[in-house]
Amino acid sequence: MVDFKYKIADVAKDFDLSTKKVIDTFASLTGETRKTSGVFEEKEVNALLEALTRETAVENLDEYLASAKKPEPKPQPKPEAAKKPAAEAKKPEKNDKRGDRRNEKQPEKRSEKRVTMQELAADTGIKKPVATEQVKVNRSQVSVDTRTVDVNVDKFSARYDDLADSRNMPNKRKNQPSGKKEKFNNRNRQRGQQFGRRRETEAERLQRIQLEKARNAQLKISIPDEITVGELATRLKQNVAKVVAKFMQMGEMHAASDVIDFDSAALIAEEFHAKVEHEVHVSIEERLFVQEEDSADQLTERPPVVVVMGHVDHGKTSILDRIRSTNVTAGEAGGITQAIGAYQVNVNGKLVTFLDTPGHEAFTAMRARGANMTDIAVLVVAADDGIMPQTIESINHAKAAKVKLIVAINKMDKPTANPELVKEQLTKYEIVPEDWGGETACIPVSAVTGMGIQDLLERIVLEAEVMELKANPNRRAKGAVVEARLDKGQGPVATLLVQNGTLHKGDCLIAGTAVGRVRTMRNDKGVEIEAAGPSTPVEITGLTEVPTAGDIFEAVEDERLARELADKRTNEAKEKQFAAYTKVTLDNLFDQMAQNDMKELPIVVKADVQGSAEAVKQSLEKLSNDEVRVCVIHAGVGAISKSDVSLADASNAIIIGFNVRPDAVAKAEAEQAGVEMRMYRVIYDAINDVSDALKGMLAPKIREVALGEAQVRQVYKISSVGTVAGCRVTEGKITRDAQLRLVRDGIVICEDAIASLKRFKDDAKEVAAGYECGITLQKFSDIKEGDVFECFKLEEYRE
Repeated sequence: MVDFKYKIADVAKDFDLSTKKVIDTFASLTGETRKTSGVFEEKEVNALLEALTRETAVENLDEYLASAKKPEPKPQPKPEAAKKPAAEAKKPEKNDKRGDRRNEKQPEKRSEKRVTMQELAADTGIKKPVATEQVKVNRSQVSVDTRTVDVNVDKFSARYDDLADSRNMPNKRKNQPSGKKEKFNNRNRQRGQQFGRRRETEAERLQRIQLEKARNAQLKISIPDEITVGELATRLKQNVAKVVAKFMQMGEMHAASDVIDFDSAALIAEEFHAKVEHEVHVSIEERLFVQEEDSADQLTERPPVVVVMGHVDHGKTSILDRIRSTNVTAGEAGGITQAIGAYQVNVNGKLVTFLDTPGHEAFTAMRARGANMTDIAVLVVAADDGIMPQTIESINHAKAAKVKLIVAINKMDKPTANPELVKEQLTKYEIVPEDWGGETACIPVSAVTGMGIQDLLERIVLEAEVMELKANPNRRAKGAVVEARLDKGQGPVATLLVQNGTLHKGDCLIAGTAVGRVRTMRNDKGVEIEAAGPSTPVEITGLTEVPTAGDIFEAVEDERLARELADKRTNEAKEKQFAAYTKVTLDNLFDQMAQNDMKELPIVVKADVQGSAEAVKQSLEKLSNDEVRVCVIHAGVGAISKSDVSLADASNAIIIGFNVRPDAVAKAEAEQAGVEMRMYRVIYDAINDVSDALKGMLAPKIREVALGEAQVRQVYKISSVGTVAGCRVTEGKITRDAQLRLVRDGIVICEDAIASLKRFKDDAKEVAAGYECGITLQKFSDIKEGDVFECFKLEEYRE
């Protein structure tokens, strides 16, 4: 449909009004002032036509007819003319048409209407003539000016309506039978009128269409839950003053900018004889996400999702290691799982998905998210230690998530193991073992010997069968973000757990403020797959940014709407952040002054994955006390960059890196600006250092001294030796007795000791910058070309 636009000057010309009059009328309707050179849209012209029509309306037709000029008096006819026969009276009709045309051109003759004597007699009350004279009288016609003669005009209203309809509908057949006889001279008159008729303007056409619509249909408007008075007047096509007057009649005072509810607006609309419909706003989420519930015939059995929780060093990762038959514990620092992992195992032909949550209290938030994703929680308790603080925390999270709890009493191979003591301690937290008449299974296991592992797995499968876990695989995927990180080569990488539906490669999904299409998808074994069903953990790439661990993700059909929703969520997060700042008032002035006196320790946190960054941030902010406040001004993912150093320099903050390293530019910038950077691999070391600093007791006795760096150029695998890294020393020197840190794309992969350092075939104590050497590590062997070895040593010092 084409939107027509009309110049204001042309509209004023068609209305025979001044341009200022048209602009003022439009301003009174809408409150908007247009320029003389502006234009009107079609709906604005319609509203303007209605307003001008109401403004120039008259109460009755007599007032309009009386406005015409009085006709000039005609000369009295001679007496002899009355005695002339009727045949002579008809002679003027036989005159040439030129005389008639001259008479038609006179202004007064234009508005005269011709009626028969019969009609005039019936209207004025004159008696009928005799039959012999009636034939003569009916043949003659008399011109009567209806403005000057007191006649019954209402009798001819039907003729006026027919005339208006014929003018408004020019396509209608002019010779359509009307039930009355039509004289032949009418056709000639109509033919002459066609040649003399003025062409209909666009404004007149629009007015005619609008009047036809008004006659044929009732005005229908839609009103939302809330609407302003001015908007209501616009939808009702009424002046705002009239709408306000209606409110006053109902005993309410409102201005044009006041907001009213649906009920009040509907009452006013009914006063103007409008039909009201309730306008319902559909949110982006309702248009984007599937809202219907799955029917019973669509559901199929799905694998259970199991979370393993427990106190630090109680052996939960070792139990998973025994289950998966892989060595994961050796790659962890301090025996702590540093990021949530998701794995799938096969138990007697049935799949079981495991989530490994970290065991330290710093990862409280991560563990809580892991419990909410799962169906069954396995609580690992060491038989020789019993219930510990993190064990209690895990119990509370499992109860809050309302998941089935199974207790695995680990380390039964130790001679000091006391499972009965553990069962007794569990009863204090409303966990009664089955042996004591309760509902909680307590299974003794040993991660070292493998004792009870199979019993634990069978019990998990049994509990899953009782729970009847089901999902609908034939719908768009929905689930949760287990973990997310920023990879230098692949960009944002997210570990997802599909909870319902099936996720396909190429699907568009949204997770929090991150949106994108699944570019690659790998399972827990690292194998690329095309689809992932319910309870399947996958690692994907293709998102626009790193999502937050614990965010809900959904596969959607409309990518444009998904990006619009992501932008909306981003803006809402910014508004929420701005709203967190407290404005100073007289009530909180004293509190604000007290806060200004409080010392503040700003910190920039960088970590290898998003979940770790959040956990570090929350743990550090909990260290705030009444005297000193810890403020994490930025928490991000990836290597420490120059922008992080610039932010810390401007904010007088320190940088804490968790499993990351600074790049060369950031390191030089920090040295020049005097920004302190501290790197950690175990999070409670960072917590302890910051806690001591807050107490004024920080007196480090050990510091790291950088010796040199070497870049891996080529990797050799020798059966008798192992993996040998052919390196070139790029900075400083590499010494045989020093510690070595392997860094890949700014992420710390491991810290290890040098097993051998050779220069060609000879052993070397140190290799200086610019020389090549061969290096083997004592434990780690997964070395790749492009890796960087950082050589350092730890030394004691006093301030």
